[in-house]
Amino acid sequence: MLKLLRFLKPYKAMVASILTLVFLQSMAELYLPTLMSDIVNNGMLKGDTAYIWRIGGFMLLVALGSAVAAISGSYLSSRVAMGFGKDLRSELFSKVQGYSVSEFDKFGTSSLITRNTVDITQIQTIMVMMLRMMISAPMMGIGGIIMALSKNRQLTVVLAVSLPVLVVFIAIVAKIIVPIFKTMQKKIDRLNLVSREYLTGIRVIRAFNRVEDENKRFDAANADLTNTAIKAQKIMAIIMPMMMIILNFTSVGIIWYGSKLVDLGNLQVGDMMAFLQYAMQIMMSLLMVSFMFVMYPRAQASAVRVVEVLEVEPQITDPKDAKRPGDKKGYLEFKDVTFGYPGAEKPVLNNISFSAAPGEVTAIIGGTGSGKSTLVNLIPRFFDVKEGAILLDGVDIREMTQEALRSKIGFIPQKALLFTGSITENLRFGKEDATDEEIKRAVEIAQAADFIEGLPEGYDAYISQGGKNFSGGQKQRLSIARALVRRPEVYVFDDSFSALDFKTDAKLRKALKNEIAVSTAIIVAQRVSTVMDADRIIVLEEGHVVGMGKHKELIEACEVYREIVSSQLSEEELA
Repeated sequence: MLKLLRFLKPYKAMVASILTLVFLQSMAELYLPTLMSDIVNNGMLKGDTAYIWRIGGFMLLVALGSAVAAISGSYLSSRVAMGFGKDLRSELFSKVQGYSVSEFDKFGTSSLITRNTVDITQIQTIMVMMLRMMISAPMMGIGGIIMALSKNRQLTVVLAVSLPVLVVFIAIVAKIIVPIFKTMQKKIDRLNLVSREYLTGIRVIRAFNRVEDENKRFDAANADLTNTAIKAQKIMAIIMPMMMIILNFTSVGIIWYGSKLVDLGNLQVGDMMAFLQYAMQIMMSLLMVSFMFVMYPRAQASAVRVVEVLEVEPQITDPKDAKRPGDKKGYLEFKDVTFGYPGAEKPVLNNISFSAAPGEVTAIIGGTGSGKSTLVNLIPRFFDVKEGAILLDGVDIREMTQEALRSKIGFIPQKALLFTGSITENLRFGKEDATDEEIKRAVEIAQAADFIEGLPEGYDAYISQGGKNFSGGQKQRLSIARALVRRPEVYVFDDSFSALDFKTDAKLRKALKNEIAVSTAIIVAQRVSTVMDADRIIVLEEGHVVGMGKHKELIEACEVYREIVSSQLSEEELA
């Protein structure tokens, strides 16, 4: 929790104001019982009406001041806590944006969402309590003991009995409930994960008629969290009744013992009433502290989870002295590249070497799991190579800034992803200042003009989350158009034609030829028809290059490629 206090720096002035207001409120509340004691002892018992009005009026002013300080302190505390949460969420979101794929895999999407929402809300809640109670509770407790002793030392015997009982009770409750609150955060993560999988995979779930099974899985996670929360709340529910029992027994003890002292003439009635008020203040301060002790561990667990995200250093970072690309534009070269995922037994790619120049189309083909997508994911530096180097424009991509590298690349992922908003907003994702003419040109090349212009809203048509209101082929064409609008030096198509029919695929590739005449194109594909016309075809098998050349050359020289071709094309087409 202490590591997050740096986010309070912008609110130092407001925190100082809160501490001042809390101090004034505490002093006023500690002074009120003494004023009441004076009214009873010197006004009511002596029949001095003028004294009652004078001291009573002053007492009302003190009470009003206490109320103003309390309201102002609560308002400022809420402002500081909400601002603290806002800044923390922004910092967390910015940190996650800088993560590489490895860090995302480490935490998981559901856990990152929970940490940026539920966990930060827990921290905000405890922040309000800390600003209000962490100062006032000790001040009221210590001040109440001092003021109680000043009224009568003999009555403190009652507090000497009740306070240890209260402290032991709070300690027992805290010891039981702290582990439960820590467990709850993990169960919230689990519920979030199950919910997300259900919502994102609803089509698959329905297609396989697994709705009831998923409902049971959700119910199990929900019940697990619910039972844990109920267990925690049951324990929390015991606190207040027990506190009231101890408070009431303390009040009875003070009145019983105090009445004896009054009868003996060793204590005035007003002082006994003031002592009773101070005893309540002391007990209530302990109650506030107990709530802090109960709530703090849960917030601390949340703070640890947030700090974990903030302190993780991304594996992929920009170099301190970044190099600028050379005069070459769009020249891509793999030099003996070897790559393996963290924890994997063997590399996914082994000694990959090839070069691609502007105006050339380099196609990558191979069986499932051969490493095609992994290879192209190395180009925008989603992962760093283990051995060898990847050069772009004559510079190792690890010696360039990530922004400079990715500004040169138009990446079309295997799974087309669109964002919520209009079609135009999505197409301008890579180039915010793109003109309407540039957008229309990219759409025509991507063969998306027909279905866009057929929509009632046209280019202003709304895209739902993930593009769920469009077909797979439409999403792929929009993803291709989004990259074309950018007009980068290097195009990377990661199996981006798989959802297109053969006719659209052919028309799109024909239209692409003119567009990529001054750019380098890397195409990953499963279809032979997609790669047949490429200037260079790279055949992968289990992470090794087993063939490289043009279509006809590979049919004659590469057995793996020949098997792929024969499985897709007829003998007439082969001939």
